[in-house]
Amino acid sequence: MRITFPRLPPLIGVVDYRAGNAPSVMFALARLGLDATLVSTAEDLVAVDRVILPGVGAAAATVGSLEDSRLVPALRTRVLDDAIPFLGICIGLQVIFERSEEGPAQCLGWVPGIVRRFPATDRVPQIGWNRVAVTRPHPLTSGWPVDPYCYFVNSYYAVPSDPHAALATTDYSTTFCSMVAVGNVAATQFHAEKSGEVGLSLLANFATWGGGEC
Repeated sequence: MRITFPRLPPLIGVVDYRAGNAPSVMFALARLGLDATLVSTAEDLVAVDRVILPGVGAAAATVGSLEDSRLVPALRTRVLDDAIPFLGICIGLQVIFERSEEGPAQCLGWVPGIVRRFPATDRVPQIGWNRVAVTRPHPLTSGWPVDPYCYFVNSYYAVPSDPHAALATTDYSTTFCSMVAVGNVAATQFHAEKSGEVGLSLLANFATWGGGEC
């Protein structure tokens, strides 16, 4: 799958930090023929048209790494003030909420809500393919099959204060929010870059998404 743009393609910034898996995301974007660059400083963010925040590991480590890199204020300016399209992946979804039970940790607070741990009776982490049920139409999921399978690695899940913030849900002992979309801010709990054609479709849609609901 490759995308042809009528004008200059948007430049996608992939945040590169200690807790991230930026190379995997860059590889997926390269497969799509998308123009992407690694972002590791506040100055790097100025040049990009949209940004992806990937991540693996713990919420506290992710936030700490972003703070050490002085990226938190710059991300807030570009995403919340300038309203460029944003996509979080895995931990990149969890840290946009207010706080996480992992640690516990204070997160970025862009979306009201909390991140909770799966019950101790579950096999944790969830690792593998699981269904994603889209709850409302959105440009990021345009062209998807019904309830596709995507690839997850997570011990925690987000609980948005506003249920409408959830774009998709997944069942793993409980029904949890596996995608979020609020204005120009969107995120997936699953690894889009490892979710086959569905994940590539989402990344392709992100490259042309204007940052709204339709």
